[in-house]
Amino acid sequence: MNQTYPKIYIAGHRGMVGSAIVRRLEGSGYSNLICRSHAQLDLTRQRDVEDFFERERPDNVFLCAAKVGGILANSTYKAQFIYENMMIAANAIHASYEHGVKKLLNLGSSCIYPRQAPQPLKEEYLLTSELEPTNEPYAIAKIAAIKLCRYYNEQYGTNFMSVMPTNLYGPDDNFDLETSHVLPALIRKLHLAKLLSQKGYASIARDLERFGNSLPAGPSDDPELIAGHLSGFGIHPDRIVLWGTGEPKREFLYVDDLSAAAVFLMEQCDASDIGEFINIGAGKDITIRKLAEMIAEITGYCGSIAWDKTNPDGTPQKLLDISRIQGKGWKAGTPLEQGIEKTYRWYLHNVES
Repeated sequence: MNQTYPKIYIAGHRGMVGSAIVRRLEGSGYSNLICRSHAQLDLTRQRDVEDFFERERPDNVFLCAAKVGGILANSTYKAQFIYENMMIAANAIHASYEHGVKKLLNLGSSCIYPRQAPQPLKEEYLLTSELEPTNEPYAIAKIAAIKLCRYYNEQYGTNFMSVMPTNLYGPDDNFDLETSHVLPALIRKLHLAKLLSQKGYASIARDLERFGNSLPAGPSDDPELIAGHLSGFGIHPDRIVLWGTGEPKREFLYVDDLSAAAVFLMEQCDASDIGEFINIGAGKDITIRKLAEMIAEITGYCGSIAWDKTNPDGTPQKLLDISRIQGKGWKAGTPLEQGIEKTYRWYLHNVES
């Protein structure tokens, strides 16, 4: 197996997807893996990326590095999202071509699809109408990466694949209350609301130190300071307040299922086998309201859930058509409730670690 892929670079190995791919590769017997932290290699710096590829000469690349976040982060940091993601993709893909990478797998996002595209989302719906405004900068960068892979394949004969996963969650997710995606944000908000209702101020203080959004005044387990701080995130002793109506539908894929699909494609397929890109999803979706209720039950939260309709919902529905990857012989294996339970256990363990 290692003779097929003797040297594999995982860009973004500390992120949720990258770390899952490292786990999958190591579990499958691969040992010659190259990993660099952001401090060791800034992928937005072209010269540094060129020097790295010249030195290391990886045979295969999993391009998982990205600046990511939910509606709030996408709306607040528009310039950063488009610039950093475009630079990461352009530098890594071009360097892979220049230094003879045999196969590259580029990780995209389902936000590339038009806001009003028919459901479920087929690969051919790309660029058929307008994007969702709340994540347009990120989507444009991800579309550019798809096109880079396609046109490098066409002009230079490279073997660069792009995969479009649905909403991901799992161990090593981002739980920051300002920049996280909806599922990890719900896990943390409901957990903190439960602790607040139980007056677990010391536990809340540890959580804030571990996962971010700490008190402006520094570490403290003062009840008034904590309650006031959490209220800014819609977390109260008797309720939580969430954005939108709760009616949009989303599909969620456990990250270890994605890593299984990514390694499967790298081992079994070429770019010519999958077309311009290929969807990876679970094949089912759920309303945000029902998702919040499911997470409340898993976390043991007993308060109420209110919806602030003055804030945006985002795209009404995002369900991927996964018939193409299913036709290759792959399907997801982790039910949503089971995946959330695993993620919550990981979260609780890491609060105390």
